[in-house]
Amino acid sequence: MDDEYAKLIRRMNPPRVVIDNDSCGHATVIEVYSANRHGILLQVVQVLTDLNLIITKAYISSDGGWFMDVFNVTDHDGNKLRDEEILNYLQKTLETEAGFLNSLRGSVGVMPSKEDTSIELTGSDRPGLLSEVSAVLTDLRCNVVNAEIWTHNTRAAAVIHVTDQATGCAIEDPKRLSMIKKRLGNVFKVNSSFRTPKMTISSPGPVAMNRDRRLHQMMFAARDFERLEYAQDTNSRPHVTVLDCSDRDYTVVTIRSRDRPKLLFDTVCALTDMQYVVFHGTVITGRMEAYQEHYIRHVDGLPLRSEAERQRVTECLEAAIERRAWEGLVLELSTEDRFGLLSDVTRVFRENGLCIKRAVITTKCGKAKDTFFVTDVSGNSVDSKTVEMIRHQIGQTILRVKGNLNFSPKLPQEGTRSFLFGNLFKGRSFQTFKLIKSYS
Repeated sequence: MDDEYAKLIRRMNPPRVVIDNDSCGHATVIEVYSANRHGILLQVVQVLTDLNLIITKAYISSDGGWFMDVFNVTDHDGNKLRDEEILNYLQKTLETEAGFLNSLRGSVGVMPSKEDTSIELTGSDRPGLLSEVSAVLTDLRCNVVNAEIWTHNTRAAAVIHVTDQATGCAIEDPKRLSMIKKRLGNVFKVNSSFRTPKMTISSPGPVAMNRDRRLHQMMFAARDFERLEYAQDTNSRPHVTVLDCSDRDYTVVTIRSRDRPKLLFDTVCALTDMQYVVFHGTVITGRMEAYQEHYIRHVDGLPLRSEAERQRVTECLEAAIERRAWEGLVLELSTEDRFGLLSDVTRVFRENGLCIKRAVITTKCGKAKDTFFVTDVSGNSVDSKTVEMIRHQIGQTILRVKGNLNFSPKLPQEGTRSFLFGNLFKGRSFQTFKLIKSYS
């Protein structure tokens, strides 16, 4: 009866959205009013982050059965939202019950997918792991159409979408799917130091996983919030405090960290995964730092009960923020897509001593745009000479340097395609052949 009553209240009080480009001098103000329900905050933040909007301030209130939130947002360049298509999309999506439900399905990993096969992997991280995985997929004639890989605290999680190289469609043959699982399982069994690797392969069906949301769940399940004894604290770690607010029967969580895109989304994901509800909150960002203050309770309506629970919330929020925090070198590949491209590029990285800490792989309309967050094998900054050699191999106009590296090219410029994309990889290289055979 309570569930039916809640549905009736929502039908009688559909969401209302006000988008204001006048009251704030440097941001677009988005106000959302709705009947409250569990998960609605994550749902709204998901809509904003899916459009790559930057949340500069937020005021959250969802007490008393109503959800009333205000978000100050800009585009990725720090400008107000002027694109009518984006403004109309926000208005329609946030005000429509169906739009809310579709967004929620995306945020918890429920979206239709019939074009590709989804592979989920979790296990121990090690240098060269992505190179080994992509080499095996190439040998199995699987084309990587998009993927995202996260590593944190010796754990690795990946969501990879592949198609059959011959047909361009999803892979449905059970025997072939079994072979893919076996071969990739062999890769992850090597030096799996913390627990048994996990793998899921989903053939086309009614559901597929939203990557960001799913990766948070996978890393949380892999317990990446458990720090190793030899792990050293750094000044860049977020500062999280969890305190009682006994007079209001809340627990107060405050977070100070470096500001970055999707920070609020990552925070709310962690709280939602731990079954906590944000009743009131404030988010303020400055030039470099972000401050968050959230008044929370467990879904059972009670504040945190013990020091152990407070410690777990602290560790999980730190981990959620650190998973995508990055201050180092970023390499961005932009070129014509082709079969085996990811395997070739990551092999060059591995052979030159680069360790991929995070990667986002995308293909669209025959173009590949891949982003790699890298260190050397010891976790330190990459030497500029090494970066120059890698760019010379792959192509200086194809592989661009972003992020924190004082880099000035010294090698001569060449055309848009280097020898890496020419005759060298028309056949499989000897190194790649050896790598493939070791996981057969």
